Amino acid sequence: MADARILAPERTRRLFWPGGLSARLLVLTVVFAALGGALAIPPAMTAYERQWLLDRIRAAELASLAAEVAPDRVVSEQLKTELLEGAGVEIVAISRNGVRTLVFAGPRLEQAPYVVDLRPQATGLAFFAPFQTLLGEGGRMRVMAEPRFREADFIEFVATDTELKRALAAYLWRLVAIVAGVAALAGLIVYVALNLFLVRPMQRITFAMERFRADPEDPEARVPLSGRRDEIGRAETELDRMQADLRVALNARARLAALGEAVAKINHDLKNMLTSAQLASERLAASNDPKVSQALPRLERALDRAVKLAGGVLAYGKTEEAAPDPRTVPFREAVNEAAAEARLDDAEVELVIKAAPGAQVMADYDQLHRILVNVLRNARQALEHQEDRARTGRVEVSLEAVGGSSLIRISDNGPGIPERLRERLFQPFAGSGRPDSTGLGLAIARELAQGHGGDLGLSVTGPEGTVFELRLPGAPRARRPRAA
Repeated sequence: MADARILAPERTRRLFWPGGLSARLLVLTVVFAALGGALAIPPAMTAYERQWLLDRIRAAELASLAAEVAPDRVVSEQLKTELLEGAGVEIVAISRNGVRTLVFAGPRLEQAPYVVDLRPQATGLAFFAPFQTLLGEGGRMRVMAEPRFREADFIEFVATDTELKRALAAYLWRLVAIVAGVAALAGLIVYVALNLFLVRPMQRITFAMERFRADPEDPEARVPLSGRRDEIGRAETELDRMQADLRVALNARARLAALGEAVAKINHDLKNMLTSAQLASERLAASNDPKVSQALPRLERALDRAVKLAGGVLAYGKTEEAAPDPRTVPFREAVNEAAAEARLDDAEVELVIKAAPGAQVMADYDQLHRILVNVLRNARQALEHQEDRARTGRVEVSLEAVGGSSLIRISDNGPGIPERLRERLFQPFAGSGRPDSTGLGLAIARELAQGHGGDLGLSVTGPEGTVFELRLPGAPRARRPRAA
């Protein structure tokens, strides 16, 4: 009942104004065509009235010639009556050289008739004169015009306007019928044309949008592309692209949700495993083996970072990253540690660091480590998957100060990034071309860089290799080496 009450006002409005675009288009087309035809009615009525009066003038003029050819210029009453009835007038007069001569006299007029002057020098009929005649009280009219068959200043007649009213009324109804028919036909033609070229395509687009909203996975929800180059074609193309982008975003969201659920389930067990690993590392600390002592600090730092990640459930898109705590970080030490975790040595990849002795950057140590590890791991994997590699893998990391910021370039001599992956390189789950990769590494690295107020981007890629640029705010001076 509530729905019926809510929809009632809309239904009431649609009784007066159609809700569909096609119906509105048809109504508007018919209305505008009818208005255009209505504007042509007054001049047509004026021309019709003028011609009707001129026909009576010519008939009266021909009747006046009978008086000149009659014997002794005398016309019998019977002939006079027949001539006046045939011309449809009551009185006929001619003016020559300023002298008005009554040719056929009629009954005495109690009231002076209104004047209609059809001569060229006169103002002629007004634009709405026919309607004044139709709506007037009626009476006699005195019509004057130039003669055609005889020499005179003008010829005039007096007659009632009753017959003229009937003729104008009949002609008006014919015009209304013609205008209505033309408006309906024009409206139908325009409606069919616009419905074919505009309304139907818009209905297809709207239908596709409605189906996509109801079920984004529905293959029928895709709008069929017509290949048109106008605004409709552009709308179809943009809608198709938007649907494709939304499907990718929804799939990524679904994967994020599934990943979040998986992380939440294994987080508890993972923390227990890491705790056990920390206990084992503490027991290893008591070992006197120099190799164990050398590797132990790196193992402890890796376990600490893993515990923090597991404890915070830092799944991309599930929780927010912690705000960075920027401090001066020794650049070479950070790169070497990240390269070790990225396993560049295991892949026999040469690492070259180009930076001033004692170079430093301003960053959160753990987050910078994660950024470098993700980029260096990608470089190693690109080199490992390079087909027919004939040269030694090489990764170069450089640091320079640019405009008060630290610019870190990480380059490799791998095969380059395929063009199909470049546009979505930093999109979650979409930036990797390998089936064994989640496609999250670069997305996480960019998020961490932007959290510092900097950015991570692709600078160059091609057959000769790939270069990533990491920009961090601040450019601390290099630390001076201690004197021996």
